[in-house]
Amino acid sequence: MTEATVCIAGTLDTKGTEYKYVKECIEELGVKVLVVNTGTIGEPYFEPDIPATEVAAKAGIDLAYFADRKEGAEGRPLAITKMGEGLAKVLVELQEAGKIHAVLGLGGTGGTDMLSPAFRALPIGFPKLLVSTMASNNTKPYVGNSDMAMMYAVTDIGGLNQISLMILSNAAHMAAGAAQGYEATVQRAKASKPLIAITQWGVTTPGVERIRWNLENNGFEVVAFHAVGEGAGMEELIDKGVIAGLIDFSLPEILNHWNGGIFDPLIDRMEAAVRNNIPLVVVPGALEAFNFGAPPTIPAAYQDRNIILHNPNITSLLATPEEMVKLGKYVAEHVNASPGPKAVAIPLKGLDNYMKEGNQWHGVDYSPIVNSIKENLDPAVEVVEMDTIINDPAFADKVYELFAARWAARQQ
Repeated sequence: MTEATVCIAGTLDTKGTEYKYVKECIEELGVKVLVVNTGTIGEPYFEPDIPATEVAAKAGIDLAYFADRKEGAEGRPLAITKMGEGLAKVLVELQEAGKIHAVLGLGGTGGTDMLSPAFRALPIGFPKLLVSTMASNNTKPYVGNSDMAMMYAVTDIGGLNQISLMILSNAAHMAAGAAQGYEATVQRAKASKPLIAITQWGVTTPGVERIRWNLENNGFEVVAFHAVGEGAGMEELIDKGVIAGLIDFSLPEILNHWNGGIFDPLIDRMEAAVRNNIPLVVVPGALEAFNFGAPPTIPAAYQDRNIILHNPNITSLLATPEEMVKLGKYVAEHVNASPGPKAVAIPLKGLDNYMKEGNQWHGVDYSPIVNSIKENLDPAVEVVEMDTIINDPAFADKVYELFAARWAARQQ
């Protein structure tokens, strides 16, 4: 077995004392440490294994450029950006060569901005921990769609004290443990079955669970993505070749993206299937909905919508007929552009449980969505319409059958 090694990366000029302490904590556990310096304004507190000059060179810049401490965009912001770019390349090379088994960094605002993009460049499953003063805030800009863990520093990362000693020691032990277990983690997760993605929302869950059962009982492994912004991570994994097929069953992220809802994935959904030749079945599940928080948080422009209180902190808002036409066209055009085997399935008695008999949107006319999909879809694409609600077992079984046929038709 390869000797476990933690890479610690960051600014050894401004945070050298803290990094040296973390290094010693890891080594006390019998785990090796590889140190990468990203500091640009002074000499490192101790000697790194990979110097800042090498990191800067990976980003195509001479470290000496930052020596005069330029102000404005050419100063600290550029140093953060370029050293982050260089560090990403260094880390990926080390990881791909099997030389490191976890990465740990410490940062304030600038360090977090530098380290987080570099850590995100590492694959999902590779342990990455960032101790940050920003971890109690909105971490989405730093974590993105990765599995990076952020640990709140509580105090500023500026010296050792009885609080920071405990936090940094815990972080060191976490990274060491993750590094020691990394090879076993990889072995457990090795793919033996095709990984199929399906998008899920609370009000489409029964249908998803039925499809999951069909997939898992027919030789597939399933990963569900909650359509509350997680669709962005799914699309990234499709682009990376991790996902072998897609049942895009729940699509509220599209209208959330257009209308600035709280489940905005911050990307145009359905694009990854256009870029990749994968088997695809699309269902307009929850396509009619977008979301805000509790009722007082709904912007004035949307207060006149048909609104459902999904739970005390989440409201669902209904698309207008005009939006429905636009949504149907968007879905059809993306299916048309997807190069892999594809099909569309449409439930005619409800796109989600909001439309179930007895619920608030029962009887809502969503024919503009259905008609727009059919009018804009390439006639060569198979479309199945069923006189059921989306979560009916018969509809879910049909979706699975459509996917199985597309899987059989894929290019080997």
